[in-house]
Amino acid sequence: MDFVLELTGNVKYKLAIDPGVFIFDERKFDLTTYFNRDEDLESEEEKYLKAVSSHWDRELTEGSAPPEKKNKPNKSLKETISTGTFAIALSHFIKNAQPDSNASVLEVQSLDGNLEMALEEGMKAILGFSLEGKPLREDGPVHFYYGDGRNKDNPVKNIRKFIIK
Repeated sequence: MDFVLELTGNVKYKLAIDPGVFIFDERKFDLTTYFNRDEDLESEEEKYLKAVSSHWDRELTEGSAPPEKKNKPNKSLKETISTGTFAIALSHFIKNAQPDSNASVLEVQSLDGNLEMALEEGMKAILGFSLEGKPLREDGPVHFYYGDGRNKDNPVKNIRKFIIK
């Protein structure tokens, strides 16, 4: 079974996506809690910019402060990774591929059939790559979830390729 996915089509850069290395990516998140969150869906870049700017503002007005002590997590990182169910946003890869300005459709090719959607909807999608600490070998290498969670109990499986049209 081939565990590397392609992202091709109407893009500046064609990508080879290896889900085997996602576990080391800082952008991964816990899939078991992702669809249950009630927080507003700000982009990661907006959250980062707000945090940095508030820190900068605080240092300007109050001066620098020693780093805060963090509580030790209940689980070690190794235990979390070896038992967790993780996903990553598809938008990271679409942005890196740099779709042409006239691109408007994302096609997801799988062994079970192809699925087309608006590129904007594809930008909100997520890719599950780990189930209880194990890679998705049987029906993977990734599972495709709509960003709104409408298929959270029945994701698209056996994905082989993403094509931007």
